[in-house]
Amino acid sequence: MTPPDLPRQFTIREGELRILNPFDDVKLATLGRAIRLRPGDELLDLCSGKGELLCTWARDHGITGTGVDIGTAFIAAARERATALGVADRVRFVHGDAAAYTPARPVDVAACVGATWIGGGVPGTLELLDRALRPGGMALVGEPYWRRDPPGEEAVTGSHARSRDEFTDLPGLVESFGGCGWDLVELVLADQDSWDRYAAAHWLNLRRWLDANPDDELAPELRRELTEDPLRYVRFQREYLGWGVFALLRR
Repeated sequence: MTPPDLPRQFTIREGELRILNPFDDVKLATLGRAIRLRPGDELLDLCSGKGELLCTWARDHGITGTGVDIGTAFIAAARERATALGVADRVRFVHGDAAAYTPARPVDVAACVGATWIGGGVPGTLELLDRALRPGGMALVGEPYWRRDPPGEEAVTGSHARSRDEFTDLPGLVESFGGCGWDLVELVLADQDSWDRYAAAHWLNLRRWLDANPDDELAPELRRELTEDPLRYVRFQREYLGWGVFALLRR
C-alpha cells in the first residue's frame, strides 16, 4: 500500500527551506560536530524532511544513512540535495511511514528531529529510536519546550500548542529523558534568531505562492495564515516557545 502524502499546505509553507525546523545551517553543523560523528557511522533519520541533516553530515563527516519521510516532495528534494552535494552513494531516502520503518541492521545514530508525534510524544519516539539502535548507539530528539510559562490560553494557542501540557519547560524535558532511562549527553538549542529565520521564511514562501496562485482552492486559507501568523509569532511563539535537539545514550 502506498503511504499517504503530506497536505499541500506543508510543501507550500516550507518552500525553498532546506532545514524544516528552527535551526540554521550553523547550528546543524554544530550538532554534527558536538556528537562526534565518525566516518562510516550509519544514521537513521525518521521524518527526514528535505534531508539536510543526512546530506551535510555525509559530506562533512563521511557518514552513511537512510532518511524516511511521508512527504513525496520532501523526498524528491532530499535526493536532489544528495546529488548536488556528491553524497548520493552514501545516503538514501525512502518514502514511507517513519513510525513503521525498520532498518535492515542496527544503526549508530537514530534521529527524530522535530516530529515526536510519530511516537505519540518523546517517550514513544525514544522507543522507536531505541529499536533501531545498536548497543551503545545514540538517539537524537528535536523537541519544543516552554521558554517562559505561557500566561493564558491565547499564548498557548498562539505558540501553536494544543494545550499548556503539550510541552514542559526545559528542566522538565531534561528530567523526562532520565525518567525514560536515557542520559542526556549533548544539546544544541534554537535561539530567537534561528526561530526568526524559520518562521519568517514561511511568510515569504506563502506570499510568493499566493501571488502566483491567486485562484487556487488553498488561497483563502493561506492568505488568512499569512495575515495572522506574523503577529501571532512575534507576540507569542517567539517569546514563549523554545526548541532544541538533544543527544541521548541509553543507561
